[in-house]
Amino acid sequence: MIFTKMLVTLAMTAGLTTGGMSDTAQWQGCPGGLPAPLECTSVQVPMDYGNPGGSKISIEVSRVKATGRRRGALMMNPGGPGSPGIQMPLQMAQSLPKSVTDEYDLIGFDPRGTGRSAPVDCGFTPGQIDLGAMGGYPSPDGSIAASVDHARTVAQRCVQDSGPDLPYITTNNTARDMDRIRAALGEQQISYYGTSYGTYLGAVYSTMFPQRSDRIVLDSVNTPNDLWRGTFLNFGQGMADRFPDFASWAAAQDAALHLGATPDAVRATYLGLAAQLDQTPLPTKAGPVSGNTFREQTREYLYNTVTFPDLAQLWQAVKTGDADAVQINPSLQVILSGATAIWCNDAEWPRNIAAYQRDVLRNRQQYPLTAGMPAGIEPCAFWPYRPAEPVTRITDHGPSNILLAQNERDPATPLRGALEMRKALGSRARMVTANAGGHGAYRMTGNACLDGVVTAFLTDGTRPDNDVRC
Repeated sequence: MIFTKMLVTLAMTAGLTTGGMSDTAQWQGCPGGLPAPLECTSVQVPMDYGNPGGSKISIEVSRVKATGRRRGALMMNPGGPGSPGIQMPLQMAQSLPKSVTDEYDLIGFDPRGTGRSAPVDCGFTPGQIDLGAMGGYPSPDGSIAASVDHARTVAQRCVQDSGPDLPYITTNNTARDMDRIRAALGEQQISYYGTSYGTYLGAVYSTMFPQRSDRIVLDSVNTPNDLWRGTFLNFGQGMADRFPDFASWAAAQDAALHLGATPDAVRATYLGLAAQLDQTPLPTKAGPVSGNTFREQTREYLYNTVTFPDLAQLWQAVKTGDADAVQINPSLQVILSGATAIWCNDAEWPRNIAAYQRDVLRNRQQYPLTAGMPAGIEPCAFWPYRPAEPVTRITDHGPSNILLAQNERDPATPLRGALEMRKALGSRARMVTANAGGHGAYRMTGNACLDGVVTAFLTDGTRPDNDVRC
């Protein structure tokens, strides 16, 4: 990946971000009818931290107060990038153990560019059903001509609809916003729980502000390397790791599901249905379901084992041609504008279209389940802005206060990316790995061993002396 070299020291970067303490948070009811005990406030931050006296934006922040003897604040991020986060404390309060909710104020926020925090707009309409186009899949023959046109159009719309502040939607600036939130909360240090992209954001915050980081949990860990192109390329491995879980589950219930009596037969069913839809998309009330729509919806349903029955129902509906029974959840469009801004502003992307085409054809051979999507072209190839600063390099410099939690078969952030993050953090981190599948480890898979390690770290600071496999 090409990157403009800038000699910016860590001290200079941290100094750029704070500019003094923020005003004390003033809590009130949350917008949009979000219920108590969630309460909200806004924190003013510079749009451009290089010009702290310039225009300001409001970051929407939420809180569920500690229910017992409070030890601090636990900031959290749900990932994406592009996912709003003000509802996360309310959701996590229902799933976290009482020992955690007793001790921590749970703090959520809509990261800049999302939700109610200066959202960007790339013109994705609610009626879009083609997850394949939004996901960057090539045409059935492997050509990327159509996705090149789509990516170029999205880049143009992002710039046109979001205005001149678009380049300031970055992970580094979001980390700076987090430190402004910490100051507004009156905390000297902040603990943190982040999932998926939120793990990279947490690693960046802990790198830029190591002495302001308390107990840091990174769950379903993103690679710190080759952003963001490398993150996309990991999707092929993630799908290959996770798909056998569903194939085994479906094969064990073949008498009821009729999707294949063996895992290999289930795999053949998937490839056959996708190829069938490549040739003849299935018309539905919401729009035609193409092979790539089918592939992407399958990939998303693999994120959680509880959605395996939904995935089986989708396959059965496609197999029988029952258009009324096809349920597509175009969840990507909810986060895609904010995600595109982060992907394209954080790091330089290749711009050679012919190279993307070669990569796609090679990737299709290596990972047939994802049909070349991980190597596909994105709007970033046509982004008119260059990164304003280097990607934050994740290193082992700083306090040893980070715990990574990871499923071995994660379709979105595969184990190999987590191992790269573990290596980059060195002695700063320990890692607990579960023999489980899905995206989301802590309190998500029922693995008591992993859950216990993370809970102990959050509540009493106990962290394993060595990495743990559960």
